[in-house]
Amino acid sequence: MGRRKTRRNSIGRGLIGGAAVILALGAGAVAWAWERAIPPQPRPAAESFPAALVAEGARLAAVGNCIACHTVPGGRSFAGGLALPTPFGTIHSTNITPDEDTGIGRWSEAAFTRAMRRGVDRDGRHLYPAFPYDHYTRVSDADNRALYAYLMTRTPVRAEAPANDLPFPLNIRMAVAGWKLLYFREGAFTPDPAKPEVWNRGAYLAEGLGHCGACHSPRNALGAVDKDRAWAGGEAEGWTAYPINQDSPAPVPWTADSLTFYLRHGWHPAHGVSRGPMAEVTGNLAGLPDADVAAIAAYVADRMGTPSAERRRRGEDLQALVPHLNTDSGRTGSDERGEAVYRTACATCHESRRPLPFGGLPFALSTAVNAANPQNIVNVTLFGLPPGDGTVSAVMPAFGGALTDADMVALLRYLRGRFSDQPPWDGLERLVADTRSGAHHVAVRPADGIERAPRNVGAED
Repeated sequence: MGRRKTRRNSIGRGLIGGAAVILALGAGAVAWAWERAIPPQPRPAAESFPAALVAEGARLAAVGNCIACHTVPGGRSFAGGLALPTPFGTIHSTNITPDEDTGIGRWSEAAFTRAMRRGVDRDGRHLYPAFPYDHYTRVSDADNRALYAYLMTRTPVRAEAPANDLPFPLNIRMAVAGWKLLYFREGAFTPDPAKPEVWNRGAYLAEGLGHCGACHSPRNALGAVDKDRAWAGGEAEGWTAYPINQDSPAPVPWTADSLTFYLRHGWHPAHGVSRGPMAEVTGNLAGLPDADVAAIAAYVADRMGTPSAERRRRGEDLQALVPHLNTDSGRTGSDERGEAVYRTACATCHESRRPLPFGGLPFALSTAVNAANPQNIVNVTLFGLPPGDGTVSAVMPAFGGALTDADMVALLRYLRGRFSDQPPWDGLERLVADTRSGAHHVAVRPADGIERAPRNVGAED
């Protein structure tokens, strides 16, 4: 009887000790993850910021594409509330206007810099990495100062963002601290002394504010960028973000010059027109100095590497045959229904020989037709390319109302077989059906990337 009581006492002491250890560990974790609040301050007067600093902040905000995530289509700029679907639930972007109650009007520059550098808001809450502070951490103090000046001189908008829709435990901000422990490394950009100045400038912009790898890289099960496969292709708002490394599927290899032209104008005669989220990127970069656009292009081209002699030769042959690519591609389609749809819906523009950006890209040059994933060609065929407002722009009609799913599948098989030497795509039927139904949500952008197309993320269908 005594031994049994002693054993019960030992178990009790063990449970109490185990609970104490768990509580101690929990308290330690909370203490480690806890961040202090930075006291609010009165909103600084807009005229207190030098005009040159505000102008520089505007250029930097364009690199960061800030307006894209922090503006609901048809709403007030930077007022937040945009729904950002993720594999874990929906996150709503915050109001970054200088409104004192619902925006960042009471944030000091130190609070703003902490959010950029460490992903912690003024109240000490960990920010979800939908805000790409894992890239913004590289931004210099001087550039953060300019961004702060720009945002603090915007029009204040009183707008409360809807609550995030995330499951337990992701709805607890402290959980983000664990994600940071695994995947986030704070630190400003360090130039590579072995590289030229233009390369380092491009790397700073592309890896930092430009956060190119956030879309163009695959992510792991916890939503972190796969650093071992950086720039190997990813997904953004229902679109495929193509690999922009040595695995680029572009039929004509990109060069620094072609990338510069594309990023500056939103199109290139050998690569087509930017669309989806990329239309926002090129639309915002339009206001950047030529030197910065060229620097980004130089860095990206270096990441892509030098194409093989065979790939370069094939690209040159394709470009030399541009006037004849659609009428004589050297291949024949095997789908009669697909060819009939092509002749009816596509050939008028894509065989017109009218130059880009207002003519159709020869399909043999199309990355979408040559890519491993057909999502982008499905998107643009179903939803088209809406025109920009008040400007002459590229435009493509949406064929979702004219083509059945069977028509779409036949057309895509025909395009792949005739204008590409890649193997047939699998799963077209399901992909077309899911994209049309909205099961696979797609953000559609107009040619200039402005936030107003009818199926944008955050807009009501």
